[in-house]
Amino acid sequence: MVIFSKWTLYRNLKYFYFHFLCWYLFCFYNHPSPNFNQYVRGQGAMSDQLSRRQVRVYQLYSRTSGRHVQIQGRKVTANAEDGNRFAKLFVETDTFGSRVRIKGAETGHYLCMTRKGKLVGKPTGKSKDCIFTEIVLENNYTAFQSVKYTGWYMAFTRKGRQRKASKTQENQREVHFIKRLHKGPLPFPNEDQQKRFEFINIAPTKRAKRTIYSGNVFIVSTI
Repeated sequence: MVIFSKWTLYRNLKYFYFHFLCWYLFCFYNHPSPNFNQYVRGQGAMSDQLSRRQVRVYQLYSRTSGRHVQIQGRKVTANAEDGNRFAKLFVETDTFGSRVRIKGAETGHYLCMTRKGKLVGKPTGKSKDCIFTEIVLENNYTAFQSVKYTGWYMAFTRKGRQRKASKTQENQREVHFIKRLHKGPLPFPNEDQQKRFEFINIAPTKRAKRTIYSGNVFIVSTI
């Protein structure tokens, strides 16, 4: 039978505690902290194919031309007046982040960017060149950067013509836009809010119910 003295037990416990503390500090300081920024960027770069897409309806007012972006088939300019039917845009969300697809309400064409930096309208907007990143700037303007061509922005000159996307930067006035509501009729489901309430007259049937008021009690009987 082995008998340990109190000093031996104390020394062994102290030795064990010291090594356990060293192991814990080593694991704590050498374990990499999670990179949430990388996770958010990764999730924001993935298209959401399961959720119902959120659609917003508005116009895009160009800071330089003083008019609105319009999609006329393949032609895209920034010369539309306020309330123009070609200036009404459907902006669909592509991810949980700020990636969107821009669709002309009148023509049904999506705003896309070619490899030469030109904006065109396409019947379908499933390709990556039709997705833009919506960036809210410090001056409260909004810029739209191409997802496929990083660093290329949607931009227009003072005459409403397109500016080559490869020559654009975020701080240029040509890439700044303001979202404005369209002057036309309100989109669904708000279009019926201004209609007056109407009563509907229904002819009584053989088994119609007759309501008799007696004092504070309603008596319902079947004919």
